[in-house]
Amino acid sequence: MTDMWQILGEYFVPFLEATGVTLKLTAVSLMMAVGIGLIVAFMKISKNRGLRAIAYVYITVIRGTPLIVQLMFLYFGITAIVVLSSFWAGSLALAVHAGAYVAEIFRGSIQSIDRGQMEASRSLGVSHWKSMRLVILPQAFRRAIPPLGNQFIIGLKDSSLVAYLGVAELYGTALSAQAENFMPFETYVVAGMYYLVLVLIFSLLVSRLEKRMDPMKGGVAND
Repeated sequence: MTDMWQILGEYFVPFLEATGVTLKLTAVSLMMAVGIGLIVAFMKISKNRGLRAIAYVYITVIRGTPLIVQLMFLYFGITAIVVLSSFWAGSLALAVHAGAYVAEIFRGSIQSIDRGQMEASRSLGVSHWKSMRLVILPQAFRRAIPPLGNQFIIGLKDSSLVAYLGVAELYGTALSAQAENFMPFETYVVAGMYYLVLVLIFSLLVSRLEKRMDPMKGGVAND
C-alpha cells in the first residue's frame, strides 16, 4: 500500500497529463465513430443492395476480429498512405472499430420507431430525408442513449491499446513508469484506479443524460 501511495505521488503529474490524453483520444475517436456509425446505419437499412452489402461486410469484419489486430492493421495501413501522428492514426483506428457497434445501435434505434410516423410525415408532403431528420432521428437518438453510453465507456477502456502505437495515454504511461520503478503490480493498480474514476464519472454523466431525456421522469416530451 505504501508503494502505491509513493507511485501516486511520484507519477501524479505524468498520470494527470496521460489522463488528458486518454480523454482527448476517447472523445476524438468516439465523435468520428458516431459519424461513421450513422452513415453505416443508413447504408444497412438502405434499399440499395450494394450499400447494404458494404455495411454488412464492414460490420461483420470489425465485430469478428480482435481490436488489437485491427489497430495494428489500420495503423500501418494508414501511415503507409498518409503521414499521421500515432495519436491521430490511433484515433481513426479506434473510430473505425467503434463505428461498427455504433452503426448497429443506430440501426436498431431507427427501426424501433413506429413506421406509421414516417408514413404520417410523408402524407403531409414532407420528403423522406426531412422526415428522417426531423421526426425519426430525434426519437432514435433518445432511444440510443443507453447503449451508446455503454459503447462510449467501452471506447474509453479500449483506448488503452493505443499505447502500443507509442501514445502516452494512461496505459502507455503505466508501461513507462513500471519500467523505471520495477513495481509493475503497484503501477498497474494505480493506472486502474485512474481508469475506474474516469469510468465512474462517465457512467454518472450518462445516467444523468438518460434521466433528462426520459419522458417518464420529467425529461423531453414522449414519442
